[in-house]
Amino acid sequence: MIRIFDDPEALSRGAAELLVGIARQAVAARGRFSVALSGGATPRRTYELLAAAPYREQVDWARAHIFWGDERCVAAYDPRSNARMAREALLSQVPVPAGQVHPMDCRPSPREGARRYEARLREFFASAAPGLPCFDLILLGLGENGHTASLFPGTPALTESERWVAEVYVPQQELHRLTLTAALINAAAAVAFLVAGAAKAAVVREVIQGPRDPRRLPAQLINPQPGALHWLLDRAAAGALRREDLRGQVDS
Repeated sequence: MIRIFDDPEALSRGAAELLVGIARQAVAARGRFSVALSGGATPRRTYELLAAAPYREQVDWARAHIFWGDERCVAAYDPRSNARMAREALLSQVPVPAGQVHPMDCRPSPREGARRYEARLREFFASAAPGLPCFDLILLGLGENGHTASLFPGTPALTESERWVAEVYVPQQELHRLTLTAALINAAAAVAFLVAGAAKAAVVREVIQGPRDPRRLPAQLINPQPGALHWLLDRAAAGALRREDLRGQVDS
């Protein structure tokens, strides 16, 4: 489903409401809520809203388990760290038990960091049904080059079908990253893309309505089955979509 909001603030509130609703359902059904957070400017505002009334009181934070969809291999205090951003905007202000917050760590190497994070996920989801884990919700962003999480165009992680977590080197940034793989993301009960701004309009159209080319547009790999896929867009990001091709898909 595609939801189009008037502006980034309305989008952020819509994302906060989506998380609250899914968290309530998960806790009622299974006694816990598992979410993988995203980095970037758009989710930061969502996290700030979740840290304040009225949303803060609507989530049973004691039963929440926090993971990340990807992370840069930087120090925990580095401004580029997704975990640092989430701590500042949300986690330092809500009563999530420290043992239920699971940041990615690239030490002692990106490969070993990916292995350890996968081991942590396998332990956490061990009581679930056999096979891939099932996050209640995974939040994602979208880069202007079509990447999501740290699934970048042309990288080996795009074709990974066995591992749940992979290391990625991005030459343009001279930086290693860790990322959940597409196979794991697609096992989630719900996945939500949060995308704002006119700079993303062209790639939003390509990913949603363009020819399938996931090596160039990795976000096209994301299609949870039988889970739900949510696109939360502001009007600027949705500006290039062909509305005649969206009948029955848009809630705006």
